[in-house]
Amino acid sequence: MKLLAIDTSTEACSAALLIGAETHEHFKLAPREHAKLILPMVDALLAEAGLSLSHLDAVAFGRGPGSFTGLRIAAGVAQGLAFGADLPVLPISTLAALAQGACTDIGATQVLAALDARMSEVYWGVYQISGAGVMELHGDEQVCAPGEVVLPDEGEWRGVGSGWDEYSTALRERCGALVHTVMPERLPRARDIAPLACVAFQRGLSVSAERAMPVYLRNQVAWAKCE
Repeated sequence: MKLLAIDTSTEACSAALLIGAETHEHFKLAPREHAKLILPMVDALLAEAGLSLSHLDAVAFGRGPGSFTGLRIAAGVAQGLAFGADLPVLPISTLAALAQGACTDIGATQVLAALDARMSEVYWGVYQISGAGVMELHGDEQVCAPGEVVLPDEGEWRGVGSGWDEYSTALRERCGALVHTVMPERLPRARDIAPLACVAFQRGLSVSAERAMPVYLRNQVAWAKCE
């Protein structure tokens, strides 16, 4: 499979190209420079591989949660690329990408993914390794106060993401003995979106370009309260 993945959901900007079993990535920590960097990253990856968009099977992007502006950039770029090459799109959770990165790099199989959502809240997801070899969500993704996150019943878990930096004390108090290691420095990356997108593609979960939308979580909570 040949798949392009992009992510601009946090201060990091990245693009990755999956070709069979190999993944190549361009990554840079560059707050407020995503719009300038992401397309040159894509162009460079394709040039290095000697491919054009028409050679790809799909485009994937980090659909959120994360920075509102960053998510709109990723969705817009993914839509534009997919429209131009008539490709399906795979919107992938950035929390899942966080968990997948921990799995790939250190062999984590149970991850509590948390991103700083500002306003004294976190974006939260509980992830375990699946039979397909990728991280799978258990329950629902949340945006809530650190002291209100939904926890698994048992096991040894790794805390991953910026939420574990900003709200370390509150999250540790909430999680107690469930968490034995935290890695607050980790960020979602395109290289970690790629394997998740590959499995999603095989499961028939791709969407057309016009349906490739960001997921903010906070908007969903606001609408639920209004209803």
